[in-house]
Amino acid sequence: LPRPIKASFLLTGESHFTSRSTLASMARPKPDQFLLVLFCFTSTSLCFYHGMSWQVAQEEDGMSWRLDEEDSEVDIVQTRHDPSRSCNFESGKWVYDQSYPLYDSNCPYLSTAVTCQKNGRPDSDYEKWRWQPHGCSIPRFDALKFLGKMRRKRIMLVGDSIMRNQWESLVCLVQGVIPTGHKKVNYNGPSMAFHALDFETSIEFTWAPLLVELKKGAGNKRILHLDLIEENARYWRNVDVLVFDSAHWWTHSDQWSSWDYYMEKQTVFQSMNRMVAYQKGLTTWARWIDLNLDPRKTRVIFRSMSPRHNRENGWKCYNQRQPLAFSSHQHVPEPLVVLKEVLRKMSFPVYLQDITAMSALRRDGHPSVYRRAISQQARQQASGFSSDCSHWCLPGVPDIWNEMLSELL
Repeated sequence: LPRPIKASFLLTGESHFTSRSTLASMARPKPDQFLLVLFCFTSTSLCFYHGMSWQVAQEEDGMSWRLDEEDSEVDIVQTRHDPSRSCNFESGKWVYDQSYPLYDSNCPYLSTAVTCQKNGRPDSDYEKWRWQPHGCSIPRFDALKFLGKMRRKRIMLVGDSIMRNQWESLVCLVQGVIPTGHKKVNYNGPSMAFHALDFETSIEFTWAPLLVELKKGAGNKRILHLDLIEENARYWRNVDVLVFDSAHWWTHSDQWSSWDYYMEKQTVFQSMNRMVAYQKGLTTWARWIDLNLDPRKTRVIFRSMSPRHNRENGWKCYNQRQPLAFSSHQHVPEPLVVLKEVLRKMSFPVYLQDITAMSALRRDGHPSVYRRAISQQARQQASGFSSDCSHWCLPGVPDIWNEMLSELL
């Protein structure tokens, strides 16, 4: 059976950790599951050391996730679950693979800012790297298999513009197998949804970069409400798979801050340590998940922060052609430490998809000056253009995140 791996929560860079909590209202085992439980009972070491196992299963209505085993542990992992061995997706290397990319920049759902080839980027090797974990492999993305798993389901990616980057990647990965006239995209306020009509599947994105609510107050001042979330969370109800990210907007400098004041309950704060504020906002999100979602019906994944390569005045990603062989900064970003601590305290079983370290090696994968079409002459005077070292060219790095995501599901 697929099994999450237990590991301790450490502040030294471990990406796996275990959150202790009790899950209520477990699904009643079926007869074949009874045999499994009996086997586990007689094989204590196998079941105890590997904790709870999750498996995607379609109920008669095709809409439910089911818990296979009852246990007092919730494992928050980003590994491939294998019957005979476990694989740490975070530990590995980038391997050049001529069979990539899985689609091209003519995908009609890509934003102009990420179509680096169309915008004049002269090299294309950044499209051909796949992530190779040590001791195992991430299967190549299979669009029909993914759509089959998501049949009659909604998957929603929630977060900032980098999460939209990932949404565009996921839509482009699946849309090629769907005939014209059997797919559509519609927009509803902060949300957009791609529909695979024959599969009754929707792949959605909802804009909520801070998760909690940012509102205008007196004097047109922007107020970040650290304890309010329902205005954003109303879009998350009745979704089968939720994938979240939230970090970048919390770490902007004061010059680029999105708010003027913090507010918690009835108290207004002009300043606050940003990681304290981030912890408060994530705790509000975690409380909403714990109180409003049923783990038998909804799978929740939190994707760790996407690294930026904008040192040296924003030009560190410009003209980069290959991944780094290793990272010279082997530390866990502070937002990831805060995120892990919040997830550890939750009762709802959230899976952490840790893409931070692997993506940190890909300084070659950003749009840089190719976020829009510019002439060769203008590129030679590129100092006059802003360089995007945060988002990702597509096809590119987010495609690998989605291959990992497909395996997690």
